[in-house]
Amino acid sequence: FFPQVDSANAGRVLASDAAVFLKKSGLTDLVLGKIWDLADTDGKGILNKQEFFVALRLVACAQNGLDVSLSSLNLPVPPPRFTDTGSPLLLSGTASSDVPWAVKLEDKAKYDAIFDSLNPVNGFLSGDKVKPVLLNSKLPVDILGRVWELSDIDRDGMLDRDEFAVAMFLVYCALEKEPVPMSLPAALVPPSKRKPISVPGAMPLIPSSTSTKESHQSLPPVGILAAKTPLTQ
Repeated sequence: FFPQVDSANAGRVLASDAAVFLKKSGLTDLVLGKIWDLADTDGKGILNKQEFFVALRLVACAQNGLDVSLSSLNLPVPPPRFTDTGSPLLLSGTASSDVPWAVKLEDKAKYDAIFDSLNPVNGFLSGDKVKPVLLNSKLPVDILGRVWELSDIDRDGMLDRDEFAVAMFLVYCALEKEPVPMSLPAALVPPSKRKPISVPGAMPLIPSSTSTKESHQSLPPVGILAAKTPLTQ
């Protein structure tokens, strides 16, 4: 992977090049930002080979549901997976329109009933309306933050009917003590979202971003209890 990013053979990787490459992991910007902070130890915006390896290792940990922390570095994990960003489905790495949706029909009907009971506006629920439902599960705030991150697939701060079903599915999985994934598996992407335009693949990323949409959604980057703010937008 290193020669792919260090094409000039300089022995180091710039933040912009690393960001484009790490984005291919399918992990959320929040997780990638955390990985960058841990790898770029002195905050110089450049990774040497060893630091880049740390970033790769942390990507692998995140993809396998492990904690993104330095203590995870010694855990046995398979190598990280990266997809071609030209792929129409960045989240899964395959153009998987034929993968059946993980949300079963009978469950979807239940989730739809909850959705309708929350008085959606124009087919959407704001974070303020979804937040009490999530908190009602009594799951830790960091887990709920990740559920929101994964279910708000188009990053508009609101959930439509299908995104809400993804959120509910993840909450019930977490209540069954199943780990909430760091990136949305292909089977969980709603069929309605399996279009090239639905995935913000080319957004600028870590360590800083100039895109107003991006900076709006990742307000404030620190001290947010692992993404508590998206719930309250």
